[in-house]
Amino acid sequence: MKKKFILASLIFVIILGYLLLPPYLINVLTHGNPGLDDYTFFNNRTVAAGKPQPWKESQTKNHVVLPDSLLVQMEAFDPAAFLIIQNGEIIYEQYWDGFTEHTLSNSFSAAKSIVGLMVGIALDEGLIDSLNQSVGDFLPAYAEGEKKNIRIRDLLTMSSGLNWGEAYTSPFSVTTQAYYGDDLPALMNGLEVIDTPGKKNNYLSSNAELLAMVLTRATGKTLSEYASEKLWKKIGASDDALWSLDHANGIEKAFCCFNSNARDIARVGQLVLNKGRWNHEQVVSEKYLTEATTPANYLLDDHAKPVDFYGFQWWIINYRGQQIPYMRGLLGQYVFVLPDQNAVIVRLGYKRSKIYIGEHTEDIYMYLKVGEYILSKSPS
Repeated sequence: MKKKFILASLIFVIILGYLLLPPYLINVLTHGNPGLDDYTFFNNRTVAAGKPQPWKESQTKNHVVLPDSLLVQMEAFDPAAFLIIQNGEIIYEQYWDGFTEHTLSNSFSAAKSIVGLMVGIALDEGLIDSLNQSVGDFLPAYAEGEKKNIRIRDLLTMSSGLNWGEAYTSPFSVTTQAYYGDDLPALMNGLEVIDTPGKKNNYLSSNAELLAMVLTRATGKTLSEYASEKLWKKIGASDDALWSLDHANGIEKAFCCFNSNARDIARVGQLVLNKGRWNHEQVVSEKYLTEATTPANYLLDDHAKPVDFYGFQWWIINYRGQQIPYMRGLLGQYVFVLPDQNAVIVRLGYKRSKIYIGEHTEDIYMYLKVGEYILSKSPS
């Protein structure tokens, strides 16, 4: 009897402790590490597509066969999709693990690059006066104290100086709370400045989220509505995308969680390759895109050297003398823009390398090498 009582008491304490956990921690325990299909249990808002503009497919699509040495390297990181567009045509396309051209998956931080483009569009439309405009002009919580010194430019270049801990493995980090929690505005409004804004690059997911909140105030529309109207429909997406929310009818998790497929996310890269034009329309100004995809070298990195790897929510890598802007997500979600080859490379998958070469993970160089091989072997 005594053993049963002790066991029952332990079970009661465990259940009570579980119920007293913050809701986001319950989500962490329930769902575990972030995954490609997390949109299936998150609340979402639709980023509606318009009239589809299907990609042309090269007559020699997939004629290039990868050598086993490269294929083994690719498959070591559990790929889901690998796609190459050159001269506006699909020249290579491969899927794994049941993925197809229509399969939605989480872009993770690659979504930040989309937010960066949306800021450029709002600037072009005059809804934002200047990149040097104070964030406090749009968000009351940032209109006083040191936070009033944060400019839109500082959010774009990851130099806000806010006290956000960018940690992905700890269940107690603010990033985990943002991903699994249900009140992003409260998290964002509670941040404080700990470094002078506009001086040092420090990658913080909060910066992208604040940009989205600025966009919502500036446009009077949800981020998904604005992205649908000004981007997704204009670039001819074939499928609706889903942007995950912090709660039902809440705000978008703009720092992550834009769910689309390889072919449609490639369109974002193609837009950048086209210097902001799609067909005969300038979707976002070339001037803005040029600055967005140029390193913000007026900032310092962690080693007190000028930044040579980040622009406006876009990463930049120097590969074989070519400056390549790219989108980047937590589990190896990449969209590379290769101006010299007039090409876009998309890689989606389940993991990335843990080894860094400077600011870029080692696998990135491998995907660029694979792309280089395919592009060099593809018939003209």
